[in-house]
Amino acid sequence: MRILVTGGCGYIGNILVPKLLGLGHEVIALDIMWFGNKLPAAKGLTVLTGDVRDVDSIPMDGVDAIIHLANVANDPCGDLNAKLVWEVNALATMMLLEKAIANGVQKFMLASSGSVYGLKDEDQVTEELSLVPLSDYNKTKMISERVLLSYKDQIEIFSIRPATVCGYSPRTRLDVAVNMLTMQALAKGEITVLGGAQTRPNVHIQDITDIFIHFLGKGRESTGIYNAGFENISILDIANMVTELVPATITIKPSNDPRSYRLNSDKLLATGFKPKYGVRDGITDIIAAYREGRLVDDDIHYNIRTMKKLKEL
Repeated sequence: MRILVTGGCGYIGNILVPKLLGLGHEVIALDIMWFGNKLPAAKGLTVLTGDVRDVDSIPMDGVDAIIHLANVANDPCGDLNAKLVWEVNALATMMLLEKAIANGVQKFMLASSGSVYGLKDEDQVTEELSLVPLSDYNKTKMISERVLLSYKDQIEIFSIRPATVCGYSPRTRLDVAVNMLTMQALAKGEITVLGGAQTRPNVHIQDITDIFIHFLGKGRESTGIYNAGFENISILDIANMVTELVPATITIKPSNDPRSYRLNSDKLLATGFKPKYGVRDGITDIIAAYREGRLVDDDIHYNIRTMKKLKEL
């Protein structure tokens, strides 16, 4: 297949793109390059520097599938520039989808977010529950999903709602729970937990990339929305898990972040997908990368820190 991966040089893209190439697919990786490009040159790979808002410049000749990862990710970045997050996450998604349909693209996969549910008291948050997004970031993901579903008769739509992703990538994010707490232990010997009782769902980066590949092999009968999170763990429990592997003290401070939810991914599992990794694997990934010198505690690994430095913002 010829596959367009937007945000292909990002955290998930750096793991997904090599996997797609290894399976024999031809890949166009489109990225604005705010965080650079660490994808190695490879046969079948075209890396393009571009903005998803400039949809006219995005090549789609012969493209069979689009995996849409590009977005302004997480709440702090959305709060930094609300106009930007709506343009990139919602408007550009709609324009990209409409161009895909016009060019005969067969599949469109969206990286949405498990955070679209907002605050939920239910023990099992399934895809049937209402969406009550709390931030601009969450809201843009909800709107993008609804736009996609309005075109479901014209193109195969797969909307994946990932839990918080963990684990190492050449463009690792250190502003996500497991990775952040692990790096704090490694670099400072102290983990700062805000609140701690909040439960968060988690998914390993190897599993979330395999989920996109899983749906490349599925047809219209499997289209729809899928939660993707396999371990619902409190922030404090994650910190304790880290200290089992890295000696560190835990300091608990008050939190103004009330988000606490548990994802149920039975619908995804029913399609035949089987996760292979977990939170502990994510922790050991970060530890190994740090100790081997492949990962340092630098601003480039934090979305909000990097975006604050960008002149175009």
